[in-house]
Amino acid sequence: MDRIRILGGRPLKGRIAIGGAKNAALPLMAAALLTEETLTLENLPFLADITTLSHLLVQHGASITMTGASSAAETGHTLAISAKHIVSRTAPYDLVRKMRASVLVLGPLLARCREAKVSLPGGCAIGTRPIDLHIAGLERLGATIELANGYIHAHAPQGLVGAEIIFAKPSVGATENLMMAASLARGETVLVHAAREPEVEDLARCLNAMGARITGAGSDRIAVSGVSQLHGARHGVIPDRIETGTYVLAAAIAGGAVDLVGANIRDIAAVARILEEAGVVVSETADGLHVTRANGRLAGVDVMTEPYPGFPTDLQAQIMAAMATASGAAMITETIFENRFMHVPELCRMGANINVHGASAMVRGVPELTGAQVMATDLRASVSLVLAGLAAKGETIVNRVYHLDRGYERLEEKLAACGANIERLVDGS
Repeated sequence: MDRIRILGGRPLKGRIAIGGAKNAALPLMAAALLTEETLTLENLPFLADITTLSHLLVQHGASITMTGASSAAETGHTLAISAKHIVSRTAPYDLVRKMRASVLVLGPLLARCREAKVSLPGGCAIGTRPIDLHIAGLERLGATIELANGYIHAHAPQGLVGAEIIFAKPSVGATENLMMAASLARGETVLVHAAREPEVEDLARCLNAMGARITGAGSDRIAVSGVSQLHGARHGVIPDRIETGTYVLAAAIAGGAVDLVGANIRDIAAVARILEEAGVVVSETADGLHVTRANGRLAGVDVMTEPYPGFPTDLQAQIMAAMATASGAAMITETIFENRFMHVPELCRMGANINVHGASAMVRGVPELTGAQVMATDLRASVSLVLAGLAAKGETIVNRVYHLDRGYERLEEKLAACGANIERLVDGS
């Protein structure tokens, strides 16, 4: 099993290309099931989750070709997906258990084939992420749904019919699933309290390019006027705001100056505001963002995760690693997932002073972290340990980095190109 080895203490200096957003790419790939024609997606990252969903789409009958980047200096792959013939309406457990986003095939399969059978999903162990909002929304569109033997059985023999769907709370996945399903429903669907994330906007742009009629994406009220069929399109995936925020925090914790090529300040505005208080300067450039840390240690700042446009839960572990070396204390409160502090014991193994009280963690900064053997528990926790290793004295070994490969493409190569002493150790080395 691969590990990552880091010798900390080196400031970062250089350029990092930001890849396409994984969390935008996955629903876009699922959208290919809505049409018989080819959907071509550009600027995709090459990640384990992309591969997993590709295997699932092939199982449904899609043909897929990928071309693109081959080194850390390049970014962006092109994926052409043709789902002319759906040969299976079942998303099996063996594939869905690997990644929660696999449930995004439910809406497209049901809308196009009027039937779908999708395994209840798996993914990172960061707390319960129920799909009740997906199911309730599809039922509002006229589907009959049964949960049996670990599967969601959905039927709509007469097709889906538009309706008003009011979410009890914003859900990115449910908003995306229902937006796709409603694209082929009869009549108008209105999603109230919809998720506002940039990835939702990106999906709406792609669906509209395929012939859908969607307005309001990016607000909490999205209207979808159903059409009888969608066609193929070519669409470029937006930059990954979580990858962007991760490398901003890498520069913050390690020091130095980094240019993030292709990054968008709008997508990480909440992160940039908080880090400015901590002593990090994030400024726009002609081709992205420039990140520097002021002289001396970071200042402790309080953080609360919130749905977009608030501070993202997917950057909570990374900012905790940065606050572990800050001057003063920081209170970090997690409001999205109830079990997302599993990185805390590993950071404490490196000398961090963190105490968890329910949904909040009090981080009292220490002058220096020390290298240690640590274990990744989920995708974002794994990268927080890498960031901590950049600042730690001595050697850090991060184990179980297969979590990392689900969401970061060539992370060690990108950091090494900016001066970090980091390498991947393959099994047996």
